[in-house]
Amino acid sequence: MTLAIFDLDNTLIAGDSDYLWGQYLVERGIVDGDAYARENQRFYDEYVRGVLDIHEFLRFSLRPLAENPRPRLLEWREEFMAEKIRPILLPRARALLESHRQRGHYLLIITATNHFVTEPIAAEFGVDHLIATDPELVDGRYTGEVAGIPSFREGKVQRLTRWLEQTGRNLAGSHFYSDSHNDLPLLELVSSPVAVDPDETLRQHAEFRGWPVISLRDRPAPVDEEAEAYA
Repeated sequence: MTLAIFDLDNTLIAGDSDYLWGQYLVERGIVDGDAYARENQRFYDEYVRGVLDIHEFLRFSLRPLAENPRPRLLEWREEFMAEKIRPILLPRARALLESHRQRGHYLLIITATNHFVTEPIAAEFGVDHLIATDPELVDGRYTGEVAGIPSFREGKVQRLTRWLEQTGRNLAGSHFYSDSHNDLPLLELVSSPVAVDPDETLRQHAEFRGWPVISLRDRPAPVDEEAEAYA
């Protein structure tokens, strides 16, 4: 079965769920507002520039999971989904996913954002499987550590390769949609890489390589025409 693989943040949704989760924690008073907001912005800027230390960032971003009981975290996550995420789900992204679904493709989201934040977002899109950075969970509580390899940059390739081995699938005829130059290691591996509302570095690379560049934001052309061309 052909794989249709999708980045999540700024690809299927019009924002970064990791960054928005940090904003939500600040606005809710769950973390130290000014200091946390500054660090949250710093890490996001480093991600955009391609210089993010993923392990430093994860020590920061997973700490609130370790400091609060899971039932309370789940309550906050529901509120976060309603306030921050559902308003930025892209209708054109839903149409693109459905186009692949209608072709019998297996849908997979792969994201550097942690599984706690992204699991309900993948469910909103009805996607078959999610590969995300896994926070360590021991005896029902998060430890603040990472379980396994973060699915970031080359880590996405490693995590996907392991998943392919476990499931007996392969990348023949595969598609991957992403907005970020951080995903170039995986974009280079698939049969059909597509740049979606890309950052400037990825746009230049895509144009040089002759990859399709599309938008899932508001534009006159209907998304199903684009999906038809690249699905």
